Amino acid sequence: MLKEFKEFALKGNLVDIAIGFVMGAAFKQVVTSFTGGIVSPLIGLVFKADFKDLKWIAREADTSNNISEVAVLYGDFITNVIDFVIVAFVMFIIIKGINATKKKEAPAAPALPAGPTQEELLEEIRDLLAKK
Repeated sequence: MLKEFKEFALKGNLVDIAIGFVMGAAFKQVVTSFTGGIVSPLIGLVFKADFKDLKWIAREADTSNNISEVAVLYGDFITNVIDFVIVAFVMFIIIKGINATKKKEAPAAPALPAGPTQEELLEEIRDLLAKK
């Protein structure tokens, strides 16, 4: 069982998936930094507010009664959607590039026309011999 697990774990596809997972996690950090540090402030300039602070307050906080605020943080959601769109677009470009570099399969050579069968050849020989 240990041998089978070793063969499974060291297969090329599994190692490729693991490398892709690690690279994806690192890329997500870059995208999150990009959207949080560049995109969100620029969008905040347009909306005249910090993008991450956009929220809809369902219930105000009441410190005298020890009641906390209830809010829908739609700014964070929009930031995460932007992150997803950026990651999806980059993955699309990468896959498109990979597919473009793959060699296109050469079309299969056309099948040779079927020649005469053995019986047809024997009949032809017989007919030729009969003419002599």
